[in-house]
Amino acid sequence: MECVSPVARRHATLGQWSMSRIRRFSVNKIAGMGTRFLPFADVASENVPLSRLLRLSMFQVTVGMALVLLVGTLNRVMIVELKVSATLVGVMISLPLVFAPLRMLIGFKSDTHRSALGLRRVPYIIKGTMLQFGGFAVMPFALLVLSGYGESYDAPIWLGHGSAALAFLLVGAGLHMVQTVGLALATDLVPEEDHPNVVGLMYVMLLVGMIVSAVVFGKLLDNYSPGRLIQCIQGAAVITIVLNGIALWKQEAMDRVRACTVVKQPKFGESIAKLMQGNGTIRLLVLIGLGTAGFGMSDVVLEPYGGQVLAMTVGETTWLTAIMAGGGLFGFALASYTLSRGASPVRLATFGVICGVVAFLSIIWSAHLLAAGLFMVAVLLAGFGGGLFSHGTLTATMRSAPRDQIGLSLGAWGAVQATSAGLAVVIGGIIRDVFNGASAAGLSAASLPYVPVFALEVALLLAALIAVLPLLKEKTRPDAPEIYAGE
Repeated sequence: MECVSPVARRHATLGQWSMSRIRRFSVNKIAGMGTRFLPFADVASENVPLSRLLRLSMFQVTVGMALVLLVGTLNRVMIVELKVSATLVGVMISLPLVFAPLRMLIGFKSDTHRSALGLRRVPYIIKGTMLQFGGFAVMPFALLVLSGYGESYDAPIWLGHGSAALAFLLVGAGLHMVQTVGLALATDLVPEEDHPNVVGLMYVMLLVGMIVSAVVFGKLLDNYSPGRLIQCIQGAAVITIVLNGIALWKQEAMDRVRACTVVKQPKFGESIAKLMQGNGTIRLLVLIGLGTAGFGMSDVVLEPYGGQVLAMTVGETTWLTAIMAGGGLFGFALASYTLSRGASPVRLATFGVICGVVAFLSIIWSAHLLAAGLFMVAVLLAGFGGGLFSHGTLTATMRSAPRDQIGLSLGAWGAVQATSAGLAVVIGGIIRDVFNGASAAGLSAASLPYVPVFALEVALLLAALIAVLPLLKEKTRPDAPEIYAGE
């Protein structure tokens, strides 16, 4: 038997106590830093810890990855490398617009859904995940057929157009379903007063997913080849299944009482009418539509603009998505800080619109100077303004929603936002093609097709500033609704 002196035993005990104390101190410090620096992290509680919320937010990471592929990487590759017209690319990217108005119906159905296990949200998220996977599985080959690459040059036109359209439709339908119902599930987990915060946390993770995906895709496609494109898109399909599965694990509790209870469900039209009765709701949706179109019209031309006008590579232009998402992340963090101190969400959204006007004017000016640095700074500012605008309008929508219509309210916000963004992308692609090849004094032939798109974005953002004026004036009324002023 080994003999240990009392002094050695005492030193060992003190060492173990010291290590345990250091470990507890480190964990507490890390947790405190997370709550302090991660936007909306203070929404976590003992019943719903931050680790569970972050795990649930993985569905937003897959949504961000899909957005980077559809709006960022693929539109550049299709226009520049695959030589597909910008109008056709805009139509393809905007095909998810077909399902955007259905976000309200999806949110309403998830509010009132009945199943044998009492689940409401999970079945819809699983369906959306499978739709995303199916779209990604066939998309790379559909794009190669659409462009006439290799042996597909003699394939029927309808085959390329039809298969690509189906792929984009599937991804778009799944994306809208997963995001709408996933956000509603996130709000189910926390008290009502924390709903805007938890939804904001989900959108911060969306931006994180966009940043990481843009960096990874940019690195993988820096030396572009069709094989690399296929690997990236099919890898995204697998990652979508895995992350969404992890996100849903043990998030929604089974409720047999709800499953066995027969309750008269409200009609969809009646629920919409109730939602629209709120003071300023319609004007708020108009603001969301104009602002979203103003920030999103350049999505289809931003990376081709960097490639053709400023001679940026595929990897460098894909970084633009990460830069814009980084600006949006900073905008969300600032919005979290100011809103938690009683700021008005509508005023915050207005400041974001002003930032957008300055950003797109700077992008136009970068064409005259051929300054890639100015262009990147302007993209960062546009992302920052878009983050302020999105969070401000999202918080205003949540605060004005009836307590029993969270899913429908999020669906209305998402439907208006997605519809406006889809229409803006189509219009941006059409304008680019109409002006392609023209020349004008003071503008290079390469930049002319893009400048009108940025100019129209400035006009839409100015229209949004005009639309928001009645909402800002309402703050001076003694009975002003909560969406106009801070809490």
